[in-house]
Amino acid sequence: MDYAVALAGLAVVHLLAVASPGPSTVLVIQTAAVSGRRAGLLAAFAMMLGALVWAAAALFGLQVLFARFEWLYLAFRIAGALYLLYLAYMLLRHAGAPLPEADPSAANPSAVLVGAWQGFLKALLLQLSNPKVMVFMGSIFISLLPAQPPSWMDATVLAIVALNEFTWFALLALLFSGGAARAFYRRTKLWLDRLMGGVLGLLGARLLVSEV
Repeated sequence: MDYAVALAGLAVVHLLAVASPGPSTVLVIQTAAVSGRRAGLLAAFAMMLGALVWAAAALFGLQVLFARFEWLYLAFRIAGALYLLYLAYMLLRHAGAPLPEADPSAANPSAVLVGAWQGFLKALLLQLSNPKVMVFMGSIFISLLPAQPPSWMDATVLAIVALNEFTWFALLALLFSGGAARAFYRRTKLWLDRLMGGVLGLLGARLLVSEV
């Protein structure tokens, strides 16, 4: 197998998966719109870190452990579902609250920084609480990579995952933290938060009852 072709195929398939709408997309958009550019970029960085953890786990054997101990995978899946339901509840609960000021020049800088790191933590927990990320990565690794890749190829795979994840979510953060997007979010916050909360709730319920 040509290594360059395999890596190019992996990059395309993974990027398409990252760009597909899901709870990560919802959370980064909401974080950027509510808390501003810094928080959105930190959330994007957290998504990248979480994806790297699962990618490394898929490369180095945790998927085998999940297959052997089904209760461990089930525990991760339930934890992920409950966390999604919690995020949905918080969005729905605070849908009617006014949009906080995200401009550091017009707000308490320490409060802005705290909000940004809270967004980072929420995003990291979301990514780490979903073992399906690792299952997906494991499946594309098996399908697209040689059976015994050289060590440099493992490092390249992790670099591709990091680049795809951060680039996509950073673009979302920059787009939805802009003035026009933030003004739109301010006008429609009640209904957008309800919509995003409903989407996260449905995804959490789906993850909770799914068999795989």
